[in-house]
Amino acid sequence: MRFIHTSDINWGMVPDSDQPWGKDRANDIKATFRGIIEKCRDFSVDCLFIAGNLFHRQPMNKDLQELNYLFSSIPSTHIVIISGENDRISSNSALLSFNWSANVNWILSDKPDSIYFDDINTMVYGFSYHTREVKETIIDTIKPENDGHIHILLAHGGDQDHMPVDVDTLTALPFDYVALGYLLKPVEIAERRVIYSGSPEPLSSSETGTRGFYFGDINPITHKVQKLTFMETSKVSYIPLEFTVTDKTTNDELLKRISGLIKSKGDHNIYMIRITGKHDPEVHFNLSPLSRTYRIVSVQDDSEPQYDFAAIYKEHPSDIIGFYIRKLLRDDPDDMSFVEKKALYYGINALLKSQKGGE
Repeated sequence: MRFIHTSDINWGMVPDSDQPWGKDRANDIKATFRGIIEKCRDFSVDCLFIAGNLFHRQPMNKDLQELNYLFSSIPSTHIVIISGENDRISSNSALLSFNWSANVNWILSDKPDSIYFDDINTMVYGFSYHTREVKETIIDTIKPENDGHIHILLAHGGDQDHMPVDVDTLTALPFDYVALGYLLKPVEIAERRVIYSGSPEPLSSSETGTRGFYFGDINPITHKVQKLTFMETSKVSYIPLEFTVTDKTTNDELLKRISGLIKSKGDHNIYMIRITGKHDPEVHFNLSPLSRTYRIVSVQDDSEPQYDFAAIYKEHPSDIIGFYIRKLLRDDPDDMSFVEKKALYYGINALLKSQKGGE
């Protein structure tokens, strides 16, 4: 029995909505999911498991129609879906009355339910969210019968507010495969058996690393997963870049270094820039020219001005500058907190500039 396992598509979401590329990211989510549908066809997949949060919000009828068209394009694939906290079932949910293609099976109940597919001897269990939070584990109460079927469980959650469950409980679940959703990165809890698929596209700058779906094959006789492959799908990656500067680094040099590395990694990706090291106190880094060319979602300048405090104190032993250094500087500057360092650097910079202005 061949299957694809995915979750947390969040159709309709606009990641980085405050950025110029926000609409492009929304289209990436849809394009990547269309690609998963194509893979179902290419791999002759028997089942597509979607473990919650297919939609980013309560879907409207037009959303359901758009997805139903995609699902109808793979009529030989059994599609099984559960709702997560984002697309939870409400009393007026369009999901309750929508007429899906014959191959679509949305488990709507908030209690454990199951669907049997005779052609592949497979029983699929699951339940949907009807509230934003589910504080009970629930899945540890589902016990498949010894009936000779392949047993699959779909579930969504993993923290105290969304189906709390620990690794031991997940590992002990008596299913041939457990398709999990909620965590946005892929995680194998039990090798080739209990899996978080993660979201096919990263949804925020906190989600670095690869994103994709799992393609598996269960032996019809032993009911063991004999093959499970993670397939990367994301159109875009969020990539953190760190650049160390010295007191010789100029703003133009730093811009050139950052630009070169972004070009090598792909200017379609989205970057978080962090600057570290020591810089000339007279140099201030301005990366705004890069933000007009590349997708840079954040810049964090943790570099420190390279002050020679001993030399400055020697020149100002008895004035306010000397007093300020004595008051704030510790014997070992590395013992100072970030806030303490900033106070010292900003204060010295202001005092030195003030003195120069008065000369």
